Amino acid sequence: MHGIALKLALWIGCLIPFLRLAWRTWAGELGPNPIEEVTHETGEAALILLMVTLGVTPLRRLTGWNRLASLRRPLGLFAFFYACLHLATYIVLDQFFAFEYILDDVKERPYITVGTAAFLLLVPLAVTSTKGWIRRLGRRWTRLHRLIYVAAALGVLHFVWLVKADLRRPLVFATILGVLLLLRTPPARALLERFRDRLRGRAALRRSSAAPGTQVARAPRADLAP
Repeated sequence: MHGIALKLALWIGCLIPFLRLAWRTWAGELGPNPIEEVTHETGEAALILLMVTLGVTPLRRLTGWNRLASLRRPLGLFAFFYACLHLATYIVLDQFFAFEYILDDVKERPYITVGTAAFLLLVPLAVTSTKGWIRRLGRRWTRLHRLIYVAAALGVLHFVWLVKADLRRPLVFATILGVLLLLRTPPARALLERFRDRLRGRAALRRSSAAPGTQVARAPRADLAP
């Protein structure tokens, strides 16, 4: 039951940017340049969900709550969903399927070049996110899906190069990504595990104090996912 509630909360939370954008479109609140507003909103939603996806494993290692691992796939797919909306807004609403001009943009504008590269990296990750592909690829699936870090880095760079004046929001994403990459290093992973074990030890001590005469089993270590 808790798993269902968790996934329901995830779906509601991930759909909020889309529903908010739909409401603003219906209410005519997108401002003087609605296409640019939709492009920015969908792109930022994709980046936010990418960061949340990358944050699942460190949070799981810290808390020992392995049920969080089941959230990585839907979070990643929602990030891809907003990336598709972001790209579709550019192709359909901004360029009106003028692929000749789109290709010129990809070649001549660096922020569009890296943004396109980020999207193309997300495509195989979304396609191979099913259980069948996980079984077929085996260990190669883990190596393939590490490309999400490259896609996230390119997405942040896309945002940094897109914004010419106020860099505060892109730099926030860059900082978060830097922290998430740092947490993948062996020293940081070991530190998270020690902190988790210390928290578990304190919890076990409190339980044993509350129920004298009972022996508390040591909690098993969480599996180390990439």
